[in-house]
Amino acid sequence: MAKIISLVNQKGGVGKTTTAINIATYLAAQGKKVLLVDLDPQSNASSGLGIDVRNLEKNLYHALVLNEHPKNVILKTNMLGHDIIPSNQDLAGAAIELTNIENREYQLYNVLRQVRENYDHIIVDSPPSLGLLTINGLVASDEVIIPVQTEYFALEGLGQLLNTIDLVQENLQPRLQMGGILMTMYDRRNRLARQVVKEVRKHFRDKVFNAIIPRTVRLAEAPSFGKAIMYFDRFNKGARAYRQLAEEIIAREKKQ
Repeated sequence: MAKIISLVNQKGGVGKTTTAINIATYLAAQGKKVLLVDLDPQSNASSGLGIDVRNLEKNLYHALVLNEHPKNVILKTNMLGHDIIPSNQDLAGAAIELTNIENREYQLYNVLRQVRENYDHIIVDSPPSLGLLTINGLVASDEVIIPVQTEYFALEGLGQLLNTIDLVQENLQPRLQMGGILMTMYDRRNRLARQVVKEVRKHFRDKVFNAIIPRTVRLAEAPSFGKAIMYFDRFNKGARAYRQLAEEIIAREKKQ
């Protein structure tokens, strides 16, 4: 069965969606069967892979709220072994509609359980909040990866996020594990960025991935062309960093 990994940070602009797209792509490049789940109503993971979200007949909302079988909302990407459950603005209403559903925190868990055996990895791109959609993502997952921007306010809100993960572990999903902390948007010329990396490694030690995602223009441009960085500029230093991250994820799994 697939290992389900959620990318979570309630702060926006930390490279979470870029990371979700590129983890999925590079895991697929390693021969893994991967499903990317766009749990964010902003649907950037979907549009970042070239999907016209305005003209979707069905999306994650239909599976999450209307009980559509997920196989009917899964789309193929242009890469063998890499599928996606897209979203669009329909999903914005899901958080409200789910409040009246029994066991509302388990809706995504129930959706993914129906297709879990078809994949090696399922990557969930969560919205930038700690609301009900994000809780659904955590409850459905085996692991959580937290992208942390290497800037002054990097650790702001991290304590609240870790407390939320602890609460989910204690009350909803005892098997949820910390997959790791990923440093993003790194500029090695910036002294503060280097200090932030040092501070995070000091506090979280082996929970911090060795791979560090650099700040590059090409990495930021790729989604606007509907492409992962591997297809947009595979020799870019951001592409090398995401390839290293995918390899690191696989290596960690082999040790478990």
